Amino acid sequence: MAVQGKIHVFWEEGTLNHETGHGVFDTGIDPGFLDVLEKHPENADRIKNMVSILRRGPISPFISWHHGRPALLSELTSFHSPEYIQELEAADKAGGRKFEAGTILNPGSLDAALLAAGTTMSAMEYILHGGGKIAYALVRPPGHHAQPTQADGYCFLNNAGLAVHWALNAGCGCSKVAVIDIDVHYGNGTAEGFYRSNKVLTISLHMNHGSWGRSHPQSGSTDELGEGEGFGYNLNIPLPNGTGDKGYEYAMNKLVVPAVQEFQPDIMVLVVGQDSSAFDPNGRQCLTMKGYREMGRIIRALADDLCDGRLLMVQEGGYHVTYAAYCLHATLEGALNVLHPLLSDPIAYYPEDESVAIQSIDAIRNKLLHF
Repeated sequence: MAVQGKIHVFWEEGTLNHETGHGVFDTGIDPGFLDVLEKHPENADRIKNMVSILRRGPISPFISWHHGRPALLSELTSFHSPEYIQELEAADKAGGRKFEAGTILNPGSLDAALLAAGTTMSAMEYILHGGGKIAYALVRPPGHHAQPTQADGYCFLNNAGLAVHWALNAGCGCSKVAVIDIDVHYGNGTAEGFYRSNKVLTISLHMNHGSWGRSHPQSGSTDELGEGEGFGYNLNIPLPNGTGDKGYEYAMNKLVVPAVQEFQPDIMVLVVGQDSSAFDPNGRQCLTMKGYREMGRIIRALADDLCDGRLLMVQEGGYHVTYAAYCLHATLEGALNVLHPLLSDPIAYYPEDESVAIQSIDAIRNKLLHF
């Protein structure tokens, strides 16, 4: 089997206490003419299945479990503005608030968000203090859309961004961090938080969805390269719908790997969202377990080559309650360098034509060569 190492999973059950409700998709609205209202896509069930597949699935012998902690309010201002943190506190004290469409803070939500942020920082601390090479923060609410001054896209606190700030300021010899985001949506919050920094390389592979309004003004286009000292340190890879396994692998090898190799980070952060899968209600990218497994393998190889194997993975989206867990299992298999799949794909086969994706990726590569 030739599994290399263990994955240290940081998990706190209290993150399940973020209740997102029922309605039409993520709106929380009951139109009055539907007998069955679905759960909000970002619900606790998806995470419960991820926990259970890691505890009882074939990968379980290679998983080590760890507790996290709540983030202190004083820690949050490393990434977020004090005014925004006060806004969150006020919403919590008022019994909740709908920040944007689908981004709903209810009683218990802020505590869960603090626990997610602190648990992610705990995972980063564990790696940098020599506890292990690879850690995975299994957290919710997700965080990569949360910007320094506002909530967005189901996210309140930027878990990965806070962990990166912790790494850069902890005195552990970490001066550069590469963040690779494979969630189906642009990691706009993380990009915004480091947009003027040359210490963090932010790379996002996402569906070409553009801006979605006031809470998400960033377009995710190739023109968003960073500003000031950070110019050239934000790499956006907007991919056409249906890119699939081969297209993502091509983007990784042609764009992500060379960029990270040139940057030479001290640690890598993989922001993982399974909403790029073939059956996710929030995405149209058609990845299967095979694609996630290969991306996990590529990122692990980069971490081994460039930063002594130090890799933090942070959970983000992924809303098909069953298949998201399977795709997580595959990603971690890849990160462990498993030679043969430990778990078969219940879908088994999904037809794909990568030609359009490859044309788009080549166009991005040719454009970026000018910078």
